[in-house]
Amino acid sequence: MNRRNVCVLILALVGTQGWDFGTGAVSAADVENPLELTLPSEFYAVVGEKTTIGFDNIVLTKTPEEYRFDVVCNIGRAGKTNWAVTPTAEDVGKHTLRVNVADANGKTLGSAKTTLRVVAADAGVGRTIRLLIVGDSLTHATAYPNEIARLLSKRGNPAWKMLGTHKPKNAGKGVAHEGYGGWTWQRFVTQYEPNPDGTYRKRSSPFVSLGDDAKPKLDVARYFKEECGGQRPDYVLFLLGINDCFSANPEQPDDRIASMLKQADILLAEFRRAAPKAELGICLTTPPNSRQAAFEANYKDRYSRWGWKQTQHRLVQMEIKHFGRQEDKRMFVVPTEMNLDPTAGYPANNGVHPNTAGYQQLGGSIYAWLKHRLDIADKGLKRSAK
Repeated sequence: MNRRNVCVLILALVGTQGWDFGTGAVSAADVENPLELTLPSEFYAVVGEKTTIGFDNIVLTKTPEEYRFDVVCNIGRAGKTNWAVTPTAEDVGKHTLRVNVADANGKTLGSAKTTLRVVAADAGVGRTIRLLIVGDSLTHATAYPNEIARLLSKRGNPAWKMLGTHKPKNAGKGVAHEGYGGWTWQRFVTQYEPNPDGTYRKRSSPFVSLGDDAKPKLDVARYFKEECGGQRPDYVLFLLGINDCFSANPEQPDDRIASMLKQADILLAEFRRAAPKAELGICLTTPPNSRQAAFEANYKDRYSRWGWKQTQHRLVQMEIKHFGRQEDKRMFVVPTEMNLDPTAGYPANNGVHPNTAGYQQLGGSIYAWLKHRLDIADKGLKRSAK
């Protein structure tokens, strides 16, 4: 039985109760046309900075243009392919947003809601923060870390420092990270290379070193001590998942995703041990380029756009369910899958790596989450001062 049949079966069993992927709900109507509409519980925007929800990014279909998307929110505006808002100071606060999807005849096929939290442009001003970014080739490209740095350097932001040993030639001033092309959660947990050659392909995980027993050991505390001058980050962002799951069977990806999540738990637990006060942000795996031709350019006939779309959509659902609602553990879902335009945000010849505009959208999503967490910290400080 493939994943789609399992979804239909479970929906039939729960009847009108629907199925909640930790956030948005898939209604009983989806038994007839399972678009698997999926939204995170929250997403974020900063005054003066544009954010969007790409319709193709939140449903599972080859033809999103054949459906009608109705977005109900007291701010923003829906277009043909997305909903967008550039908030003003008057919009600061919490806004309920609901997405309804119908077919060409107006029949409702799904409905889900989320909460938009708009943050003031000066959230976190006067503070000093340290952040660490961990990822694969999307981070290695350094474009979105550069965008985060650009946004954090604007007026009204905290002083900032990026930790990390990887500083590519195109890294902006102060930009560093631990992002390497082709890497996975597991590789960061286990990779030890006794004879590194100075490249990212033949090197140890920055978090793995020889223990007292001369055996490789995951030791993030040692990393902070030896590579970061004893400094701990305030925020750690993880953007991984593509290499972990890209070759999964798109009809049955759950086992591969579950294996990835086990490795993620190991790394996150070690970060929690080494930096107990840090806030850990798990970025939802980004959507693919909308063009099948881009996948043909990269992978010939080995992988298709629709195959990766099925796996990526399921991966996002399982990431939301697995990592969501863990604020008490200082662990948070970062909604990086919605604001990346799957057409304008990608070049015509690359299936998973964005263009400049797409990387800026990705960086903007992470920046908005950081500003939201800074806003929460500011409010907590004000309460404690009373």
